[in-house]
Amino acid sequence: MSKEQKVTNDIKVPNKDLEALRLNFPHCFDKDGKFQLEKFKNNLTEKEINFSTESYGLDWLGKSYARLLASDPATTLLKADETHNSKPENANSENLLIKGDNLEVLKHLANAYYEQVKMIYIDPPYNTGSNGFTYQDDRKFTVKELQNLIGIDAEKAKRILDFTQQKSNSHSAWLTFMYPRLYIAKQLLKDDGVIFISIDDNEVAQLQILLDEVFGEENFIALAPRKTGAGSAATRSDSELRKLNDYVFIYQKNQLVFKQKHMGEKTFPYSDDLGDYLLAQFQASGSDATRTARPKMYYPIYVLEDGTLTTEEPSSYIEILLPNKVNGQDGRWLWKPEKFEKDNKHYINYEAGKIQRKVYFDPEKDNSIYQVEKAWLDQFSNASGTKSFNQLFEPKKGIFSNPKPVDLIKHLITLINSEDDKSVIILDFFAGSGTTGEAVMQLNSDNCRDMQFILVQIPELIDPKRNKIAFDFVKEELKVETTIFEITKERLIRASKKTKENNKNKIDTKEIEIKTLQGKLDLDDKGEKIKQLNAEIKSLKQQDLGFKVFETTAIWEDYDFEADELNNQTTLFDESKLTEDDIKALLITWKTYDGIALTNDLEKVDLGGYKAYYGSRKLYLMYKGFTTDNLKNLLEKIDADKKFNPTSVIAFGYHFESKNLRELSENMKSYANKKNIDIDFITRY
Repeated sequence: MSKEQKVTNDIKVPNKDLEALRLNFPHCFDKDGKFQLEKFKNNLTEKEINFSTESYGLDWLGKSYARLLASDPATTLLKADETHNSKPENANSENLLIKGDNLEVLKHLANAYYEQVKMIYIDPPYNTGSNGFTYQDDRKFTVKELQNLIGIDAEKAKRILDFTQQKSNSHSAWLTFMYPRLYIAKQLLKDDGVIFISIDDNEVAQLQILLDEVFGEENFIALAPRKTGAGSAATRSDSELRKLNDYVFIYQKNQLVFKQKHMGEKTFPYSDDLGDYLLAQFQASGSDATRTARPKMYYPIYVLEDGTLTTEEPSSYIEILLPNKVNGQDGRWLWKPEKFEKDNKHYINYEAGKIQRKVYFDPEKDNSIYQVEKAWLDQFSNASGTKSFNQLFEPKKGIFSNPKPVDLIKHLITLINSEDDKSVIILDFFAGSGTTGEAVMQLNSDNCRDMQFILVQIPELIDPKRNKIAFDFVKEELKVETTIFEITKERLIRASKKTKENNKNKIDTKEIEIKTLQGKLDLDDKGEKIKQLNAEIKSLKQQDLGFKVFETTAIWEDYDFEADELNNQTTLFDESKLTEDDIKALLITWKTYDGIALTNDLEKVDLGGYKAYYGSRKLYLMYKGFTTDNLKNLLEKIDADKKFNPTSVIAFGYHFESKNLRELSENMKSYANKKNIDIDFITRY
């Protein structure tokens, strides 16, 4: 089959709901493909659905415009940072850092990462009414164009354009900013995926109603308060309340699928004589999780040679277990030593240096993974986030204000992450300082996992008047454009280096442990423990500590045409202006549109001197000079190369003469290749 596509100017989020309607109610679409709502209503009885004129919801000036932004095509291409991406630590990385407006980036990701993301965490700009948030988009509509596009009157169209084209921090502007981003984010989540959103009290009420609309009220899990630390001084009197917390919204993509994944066998994957159980932390967390708060719950646990655990100091032992530090203080266990001595044989699991408690499935209780105790995030203060950030950038301090704590993101990931998950992608499209990327690196190191991150950060200029330290650091030490993005990138580089050093220390410790075990003669499960330690060492050595960088770049200004107007005498775009970098950007954009992940490089294919690109059974012909000999070489390669099985051949129309396109099209249609592959030929602009 041969067809022509105008893709470059029409990259938008796929509307799966509309596709479902078109499949099941084709007669409710007119000849132009527009959905006829009234006709659809008439096909439904009153019992099936009640189209009441009264309903509960959220409306604001600009809501229809926000919906337009969600479905409006992207106005950019994707470009690779080839210098960064070619470095050995980044060349094969599955992690991503993308520079650009996150709405544009989300649209580009919508096909390749549709329902691929396990978790989204975002910390969007808070609408503080001052400098915390200003909304201004660069889409240029006239009042009349906006009227026609979203069906509103002239006065409302003008008011919408006023706050989108002039800096505004109104509630309406903030909601208009957030809606399309959340709408597309939902499309990227897996069915059992979860989104976490940090917010303060200025927009918490509006955001909950907005999230109910986008994700469904039934998919609300929790609104978790988070203790941020010391509040700002009262502005009027010492008696005024200080703001000491913000919030984290938790919504799931699909209630039924999420419950199936996090209840029953998959949540309680282990079994013994007492029943099915899961493994949970044995160290306390929360505001009283320190030795000072509960001194009787701080004690050493001794591991004997036969694997037995005890709190009473024996004459010989192979290891001592103590709680980890909590904000610089000694932590504590969840049980007193008397309870541990009584119950540890049945309710405690110790393996590879890690102690956990067994939580058994109880059919009469709510076994949800989100327990009440986990819905209060009071151990993750802003001070800890600032401290860990400053440690990476020593001796510099004050480069970034109030970065989110790494431990907060790690905690949220552990709430939804299961070792059964084969592919885990964590997305943060308000990346800020890059906390989410560092959290993923640390968790992979802690648990020997291979989760990936995708971070998106707009190249927001650093104001030297507001943050001279950051401005001077980026300009004088990094010697790059003075934007927040460069701080994000630098943090990931430093976090990667730190994690690599920590991994080396862990590997050294595990290798010593293996040698110790090899010297034990009477340890029954010695072989299994050594096997586990070797697997962990291998995982630490192979951990993905790199990341690839891409950015959005504007589509060429005059790349606007109607393909049906093209003929031998008409040229609406001067393709001779395109550079090699332009072609590469077009190729990256197209392959992502075709569902190929940004981290998956295309294979270069030599077709008798003509360079083509191949991946996911798609062959891209991007350059001029394709001849009949190149076509012959292509057909022979399809027959002879076992690994070369294209189902689509995509040609950049501007670089082919009409006769070449016809020849390609006819041969793809008529050639009986030996593999019996049906090959589509697509001319793309």
